Amino acid sequence: MARISGEQAARLPHGTSSVRAMVVEDEVALAEVLGSYLEREGFEVHLRHDGQAAVAAARDVDPDIVVLDLGLPGLDGIEVCRQLRTFSDAYVVMLTARDDEVDKLIGLSVGADDYMTKPFSPRELVARVHALLRRPRHTRPLMTTPDDVPVLRDFGPLSVDLLGREVWLDGEPVPLTRTEFDLLAALTEHPRMAFSRRQLIDQVWGPGWVGDEHLVDVHIGHLRRKLDDEATTSKFVRTVRGIGYRMGTGQ
Repeated sequence: MARISGEQAARLPHGTSSVRAMVVEDEVALAEVLGSYLEREGFEVHLRHDGQAAVAAARDVDPDIVVLDLGLPGLDGIEVCRQLRTFSDAYVVMLTARDDEVDKLIGLSVGADDYMTKPFSPRELVARVHALLRRPRHTRPLMTTPDDVPVLRDFGPLSVDLLGREVWLDGEPVPLTRTEFDLLAALTEHPRMAFSRRQLIDQVWGPGWVGDEHLVDVHIGHLRRKLDDEATTSKFVRTVRGIGYRMGTGQ
């Protein structure tokens, strides 16, 4: 367990002076390098080298962020992420050794928040981790509108509680990941506005995020599945051709 100095804690995002990070990577040397970079930034770091051990450890450690390799022995990264999502809302950065779009899309569809293709710079990974932790999840625009409209937002049978970070559909709770909830919150903030992918990235991942903007499409697709919202009908999340997405009325 890493000790966090005052100087290191000052470099962490506000409110994250005791952030727990888990690195799940079967290449031991790489895991240790990534862990050492995160420790230097003040994170409490836990290393695991196979999927089964990672799932077990995550229940005890309750990490805030998980750096997860796709090609693990035993349980692969996809299954680890799937199991994590049954009890954890930790941010997940998926690592893949293959620059293959299918791997990226599959990884994100089970709840990963970001991905990186090897080889990459450990400094770049640390920057991505900080970007996730700095996401404006609790800023005022996602809690009230400029007109101070109540934070419970209804769209037909769909209710979004921004303060409680809960979503209900036909009176039943809908389990969303942090990223899925933040996307829905951004769309409901201005329900008549058509957001471009870049605007949603700025709202959810932050303006400093760099990567493939089609990341948004993957998370929107996963959000639609959880809301039982077919792309052809789009009761809740509508595609605006040539622009991006906007909120539907629920009808």
